[in-house]
Amino acid sequence: MRNGKVKQRLPVLVFWIVVSTNKIPVAQPRRLLPISPSRCPSSSVPSSLSMANSNLPRRIIKETQRLLSEPAPGISASPSEDNMRYFNVMILGPSQSPYEGGVFKLELFLPEEYPMAPPKVRFLTKIYHPNIDKLGRICLDILKDKWSPALQIRTVLLSIQALLSAPNPDDPLSENIAKHWKTNEAEAVETAKEWTRLYATGA
Repeated sequence: MRNGKVKQRLPVLVFWIVVSTNKIPVAQPRRLLPISPSRCPSSSVPSSLSMANSNLPRRIIKETQRLLSEPAPGISASPSEDNMRYFNVMILGPSQSPYEGGVFKLELFLPEEYPMAPPKVRFLTKIYHPNIDKLGRICLDILKDKWSPALQIRTVLLSIQALLSAPNPDDPLSENIAKHWKTNEAEAVETAKEWTRLYATGA
């Protein structure tokens, strides 16, 4: 009878050993696998960016991360959740310019060829400026023949902000406004201030 009891217990012991050895290697990886992605350095970036589709170039992701984590003074740029190549931009009118106190909305789009081709940018807010036409298109050399792949979204937005501080009627996109600026600058500046008040301040 003693031998019979041993034979009955052995399968139980063997079965327990097999089950426990199976649990150890299977259970541990399932708990550990999610840990490493959650500690990624980009965790401070909105989930919509960190979950960007795999077709988005790494450069665009890095530029966007910097725009969000280190915004340039007076400039806000955030990607659309539906299309990470499309940015909603806001630029504050520079101080001591006709656009001071205004908040100007723009749209920026990165074409498939970016960074070999420049971004597409235009104003959505109406603005009285010799280098910006009524459709919001901008006359800026780095958006055309002076573009270089070394430039970034941030560079473009800072250049547009600088253009608000220093309109250039000698290289116009709006001929009528440029003519007004050259023949009576004081009056043109007052018109620009009035448009800023009407269209860029919510007044």
